[in-house]
Amino acid sequence: MINISDSASDKLKEMLTEQEIPNMFLRLGVQEGGCSGFSYAMGFDDEESENDVYMDVNDLKVVVDKQSLPLINGLEIDFEDAGMSGGFTMSNPNATATCGCGASFRTAAQAGKPAPEEC
Repeated sequence: MINISDSASDKLKEMLTEQEIPNMFLRLGVQEGGCSGFSYAMGFDDEESENDVYMDVNDLKVVVDKQSLPLINGLEIDFEDAGMSGGFTMSNPNATATCGCGASFRTAAQAGKPAPEEC
């Protein structure tokens, strides 16, 4: 399960409306890289595959690929509107280490493939 705060879901709904493409949804995932081994992937999409898991979170359609789900199950997404330092934040209960900016992580079971030059 993924948790999205009210402020984050409001911002995401606003951003989805601006896309002006029917059937868009939030896609979450993980890819190797970043300082700690895995980086979060968050964007909008309008195509699903049989490799995807669908969730409804705060009236948002959220899709996660099956390989990423164990790494981000329980993820909490928040949004803080604080000028230049604001934005989306990720709090991942599976992360045993994160980078300073919070954009990458590793878990106890999987280290990923760090790419420090991406930080």
